[in-house]
Amino acid sequence: MLVTHDHVYKLMHDHLYKHMREQHHNDWQAMTAARPRTFLGFDFGMKRIGIAAGQDLTATTTALEAVRVTDAIPDWVGITRLVNSWKPDALVVGVPFNLDGTEHDMTHAARDFSVGLQQRYGVPVHMIDERLSSLAAEQILAASGKKRPKSHTQASKQQIDSVAAQVILETWFAEQRITHR
Repeated sequence: MLVTHDHVYKLMHDHLYKHMREQHHNDWQAMTAARPRTFLGFDFGMKRIGIAAGQDLTATTTALEAVRVTDAIPDWVGITRLVNSWKPDALVVGVPFNLDGTEHDMTHAARDFSVGLQQRYGVPVHMIDERLSSLAAEQILAASGKKRPKSHTQASKQQIDSVAAQVILETWFAEQRITHR
């Protein structure tokens, strides 16, 4: 077969066009993969569950509120309201451990809560060690001038729980950045 200048030009053109289409497709995939995903974070407790929202692109978070737990049953109506409002791509639950890393009753209860979230809402649920998140929340509130009153009012406890959920979510985002570099 005789290879002409026109034949070479057409082959190069076709190859370049195909490469440009593939590159455009790859660019589109990268752009859509960078879409911020919304998360809700939970600080599980036997009296209250603190809840925060965040998105993973910039790892920004916001403390939302705390819902009550009555007779070991979370306020599923309140949680559902937030899930429907924020439409999270995934949920993050803080799982408490003793300082030495051993498990206790709350560890198992938080895991059960995680299973309940996954069954109810059908989105991925991630668990993270949340040791000392409430202490960190108190320190954040104190540093921001929103120091908890000595009376330990219900409102202040709810604020601590929702900020603890924020700390849990921020910690999870930080760990994801480290492991996915």
